[in-house]
Amino acid sequence: MLRRTKILATLGPATDPKDPEGSEYEVLDEIIQAGVDVVRVNFSHGTPEEHLRRVEAVRNRARAHGRQVGVLCDLQGPKIRITRFKNGEVELVEGSKFTLDANLDADAGTEERVGVTYKLLPDDVSRGDTLMIDDGRIVFWVEDVDGHEIHCTVKVGGTLYNSKGINRKGGGLSAAALTDKDKEDIGLAAKIQADYLAISFPRNAEDINHARKLMKDAGGQCGIVAKIERAEAIDAIEEIIEASDAIMIARGDLGVEIGDAELPAIQKKLIRMARYANRVVITATQMMESMIENQIPTRAEVFDVANAVLDGTDAVMLSAETATGKYPAMTVAAMDRVCRHAEQQRIARISDHRINEEFNFIDEAIAMSAMYAANHLGAKAIAALTESGSTALWMSRISSGIPIYALTSHVETRRKVTLYRGVYPVSFEPLSDSPAELNQEAIDELVRRGTVRDGDLVIITKGDLMGVLGGTNAMKIIRVGELPPQVD
Repeated sequence: MLRRTKILATLGPATDPKDPEGSEYEVLDEIIQAGVDVVRVNFSHGTPEEHLRRVEAVRNRARAHGRQVGVLCDLQGPKIRITRFKNGEVELVEGSKFTLDANLDADAGTEERVGVTYKLLPDDVSRGDTLMIDDGRIVFWVEDVDGHEIHCTVKVGGTLYNSKGINRKGGGLSAAALTDKDKEDIGLAAKIQADYLAISFPRNAEDINHARKLMKDAGGQCGIVAKIERAEAIDAIEEIIEASDAIMIARGDLGVEIGDAELPAIQKKLIRMARYANRVVITATQMMESMIENQIPTRAEVFDVANAVLDGTDAVMLSAETATGKYPAMTVAAMDRVCRHAEQQRIARISDHRINEEFNFIDEAIAMSAMYAANHLGAKAIAALTESGSTALWMSRISSGIPIYALTSHVETRRKVTLYRGVYPVSFEPLSDSPAELNQEAIDELVRRGTVRDGDLVIITKGDLMGVLGGTNAMKIIRVGELPPQVD
């Protein structure tokens, strides 16, 4: 049984060779064998050289295992943080006073005040605002803003460590989505030939379009992922989804800004909206966080992953669990197990996607028709002969248990579809221009892979003119072993 939901795992020290000077990527091999589909390169940590080395290793090891693994590069974005304390940490008591000082030296923090990385923060807040520090573990109430100083009362205390993030409850911080570092890193992502680029903290479609232009100018062609982690992004969600190729529900910062109680309903809404708009959706943050230290997930984490699968997410993401955790491969295997069982539920296999809508493109109409026929005929597989992967993407918006094989000669397309729910990349170099012979070649490829056998129904979609983007205009229903030699 193939898993339809894709697993996105973050690279880091835990996936590097155990010997710092070595070239044996044992853990990387293990997570590939455990079923990872896409890896995440987190530009918030590490050097360009480390990122290049890790991506090269992923592609080499995936090739060795006969797998196609996509690469998503994740920009750091304007993460607003406190700076550092003289002693590395302070203990804050509820009801005490504390000051965020935009002019304080970076290493001069004390029990009474600390600096901030975003020097315009005092312009964005006012009396009565609530500031959430370290994902809401520490909470400040703003008493007054005086020049470069934000005077606060501690509402929730505890130990505050260096460089923790700052969020304003309800959003509203004005930092631009793309920093100077991000613009440099877009060039690095283009050099890496990333398949996806994730934009942190976008506020509107303009941020997405700006990033896309910078990527194009750098020579990259990757898909753009909007990370939904600002309250403002929720207000502009329709235009952000429209401008993006995919969205990531980044539940950490988003939950801090909108409130944790709002998050489950927002997650379901975002998954539904993205799928309706034919966009990919990734669910991220703390999905199996306990497995950073433990060999099995908590029951709450199992329910969290399963619910995201049942809601229709394309991918579930692991962060520190694989980047720095003790058990990266066991975590991927646990997530794989939960996804497979959730996908067996009937709710994960039914869909009324666009059933009452008009289609804008011929290839979209073919894709929807193929899925409708496959679900009602009990087809064993769908073979989408594709150039860009668009037909496979449209098919993947329909909930089904039938695997969709994206047959393409383009490695970029094969890597891109690794993020599409229920779609599996297949390297396919047709030898004939004859429609009947082309059909036979596609069937032979699926038979060779052990996917289908004599008597199985297979649906093939393709274009009359091979090699033309958006040219899918034909659907063929074939029973394996009964293909007419000269009829299409």
